Amino acid sequence: MGIVNVTPDSFSDGGENLDPAAARATAQRLIQEGADILDIGGESTRPGAADVSVAEELSRVLPLLVAMRDTGVPISVDTSKPEVMHAVLAEGASIINDVRALQAPGALGVVARSDCGIVLMHMQGSPRTMQAKPHYDDVVREVAAFLQVRRDDLLAAGVKPTRIALDPGFGFGKTLAHNLALLADLGRFVSLGQPLLVGLSRKSMLGQLTDRPVDHRVHSSVAAALLAVERGATIVRVHDVAATRDALRVLTALRGQEEGDS
Repeated sequence: MGIVNVTPDSFSDGGENLDPAAARATAQRLIQEGADILDIGGESTRPGAADVSVAEELSRVLPLLVAMRDTGVPISVDTSKPEVMHAVLAEGASIINDVRALQAPGALGVVARSDCGIVLMHMQGSPRTMQAKPHYDDVVREVAAFLQVRRDDLLAAGVKPTRIALDPGFGFGKTLAHNLALLADLGRFVSLGQPLLVGLSRKSMLGQLTDRPVDHRVHSSVAAALLAVERGATIVRVHDVAATRDALRVLTALRGQEEGDS
C-alpha cells in the first residue's frame, strides 16, 4: 500500500503533494514502483495534528481520487468522517482506511451500505493528544480486544468478513515499548482471522531506534516491513514502495526455497 498524503502537515511528506500535478506524479510513481493499493489521505493524523473540515478534506482528496481511479489500482482513502466516506465511495474509492475504526456517528452505516474494503485501526485518544501519556496494562491484549469488538460490530451490521482488515495502529497512542511489543506479537492479531495491515514506514519509533530524521528512515522502514510480513502482516503501508518491494521479493524467494526443500 503506497502512501500519498495530500496535506500540508503530515509527518513525512506533508506539503509535497498539495499541488494536484505533484500528487498525481507521486501516485503514478508509486504504481510504477509496484504499489498494489494507493492510500490517499487528506487530513494529517500525526501527533498534535489539527482537525480539518469536511469541505477541506474533500477538496484535497477528490481531485487525486478522480485522476487515479481508472488506473486499475484500488484506491484507499484514509478518513474518519462519514461525509467524506460517502463522497469518496461515490467517486470510486475501493477501501476506507479509518484510524478511528468507524467510531464516528454514522461511519459504520456508510461502509455497511457499500461493498468497499475496510481497515479498522486502533488508536488510544486522538491525534492531538495520543502521545501525551499512552498507558496500557497489557497493550497486545487490549489492542486485540478492541479490534475484535470493532470487527464484530461490523459483522453484526451485515459486513462480510472478507471485506475487513485490521491495523494495530503503530504510533497511535503508543510508546516505543508498546510498539515493539505489538510488533513482536503480531501473531495475536493474525489469530483474529482477518488480513492484517501494518504501517511502520518512517515512524517516530524508527527514529528513536536509529537516531535518524524522518527522511533518512528508508532502511529501518524496509526492515520493519519485512519483520511485519514475517510475523503475518498481509498489507504493509509504506512511503518507499520500490525498496520495500525489492526486500519482499527476496523474502518471497527464500520462503519458496524453504517450501521446496521441505
